[in-house]
Amino acid sequence: MKKKLQHYINGEWIDSTATNIIDVTNPATEEVFGQIIDGTKEDLDKAVAAARAAFPAFSQTTREERIALLQRITKEYEKRKDEIVTTVTNELGAPLTLSEKVHYNMGLNHFEQAAKELAAFEFEENRGTTVIRKEPIGVCGLITPWNFPMNQTSTKLASAFAAGCTVVLKPSELTPFSAIILAEVFEAAGVPKGVFNLVNGTGEVVGNGISAHPDIDFVSFTGSGLTGQKISENAAKTIKKVALELGGKSPMIILDDYDMEKAAEMALSNVIFNSGQVCTLASRTLIPALKQEEFIEAVKKLLPNFKVGTPNQEKSRLGPLISQKQFDRVQGYIQKGIDEGATLAIGGLGKPAELEKGYYVKPTVFTNVKNEMTIAQEEIFGPVMSVITYDSLDEAIEIANDTIYGLAGYVIGEDREKIRKIASSIRAGRITVNQASSDYSAPFGGYKQSGVGREWGDYGIEEYLEVKSVVGI
Repeated sequence: MKKKLQHYINGEWIDSTATNIIDVTNPATEEVFGQIIDGTKEDLDKAVAAARAAFPAFSQTTREERIALLQRITKEYEKRKDEIVTTVTNELGAPLTLSEKVHYNMGLNHFEQAAKELAAFEFEENRGTTVIRKEPIGVCGLITPWNFPMNQTSTKLASAFAAGCTVVLKPSELTPFSAIILAEVFEAAGVPKGVFNLVNGTGEVVGNGISAHPDIDFVSFTGSGLTGQKISENAAKTIKKVALELGGKSPMIILDDYDMEKAAEMALSNVIFNSGQVCTLASRTLIPALKQEEFIEAVKKLLPNFKVGTPNQEKSRLGPLISQKQFDRVQGYIQKGIDEGATLAIGGLGKPAELEKGYYVKPTVFTNVKNEMTIAQEEIFGPVMSVITYDSLDEAIEIANDTIYGLAGYVIGEDREKIRKIASSIRAGRITVNQASSDYSAPFGGYKQSGVGREWGDYGIEEYLEVKSVVGI
């Protein structure tokens, strides 16, 4: 069993003032495979004090010094590849291939991209006799989710280090061991003492403590909307800056000129990715009414290729959900879809055959979905697709925007003019056309209740900076 009953503060692993232990469960087996300590206010205060003490020196490091630091982190991260892949699989339940090709690589890419951005980043601009400077914002509290324990954590840390900020990290208590490996990576890479601090624990104590702490200057949070609201309320008491990456109910608009089998494969790939536990999930699939039957037939034909299985099986495309709580949540939404009159075309309630152990669900597709239905409006966070039909492009855009969220949108089609119209009309932070590859230099974040602020690339670094005008110098 993996155990880490300490926090990483001021460059060393120290004992907690707590005695409560948190069990970490493998969602594929429902068995405890690790334990961490439940942090306290006192533990957090020590971490914040260490970050505060380290900030003056680290904030004055040169661009070249921080690039070198990020490059050393990249090298040490690569040395831990096998352990990172295994750890993500054990704590998240992701298939091994997904842990390697996605979770591991996304973390690596953020550190590499931050070093590239930093090399060309403009920290100073001259306007006549005025100098406009961008300076590190200060001590940053980072609160990260369980669904992408490497990606979401690495993008925040890479941007903070690039900007010259010191940090206190609270990872999800469901997936803490990925962050513990990162702490060891940073130590091996020579991150100065106090620049990075890790306090494990619950959101109620450590998370709330970070957002309300008077000596934390900036909070970056990824997670649920309700928690984001609480963080904003806490932060308002000390007027600190907050960046939030929250939920989504993203539309995928499929045009009638595209091959429906290829479109079905793209739609399925998106919905089953990470077992549907993705904030950018294209959970609303918008199909021309005349193409719905052809699309559904293609989905039924292709679905057997998206195998639900244990993480160690080579052909597994979907692992389990993270917890019993999440399993029950997804089951509840499937039942709501049935109760509200949507047609259950594929999947449904219960676990897949021969997978009674573990929090596995059936990939589920509903047709005849109305956009006002619960399954079309609320974030499910599971592999559930709602197929909605449209008769015109304007109607598709109207349906796409009829949500409180605006994190992502997707367009599949051949007509470039129509694609451009849709991309410019959907009110969301990122639009992906025809399953294009990720661009780690492009900003990531949402409109409306999907969040505030941006991550990734140079926009991610901007979040960790304050702007100063020096007039008449």
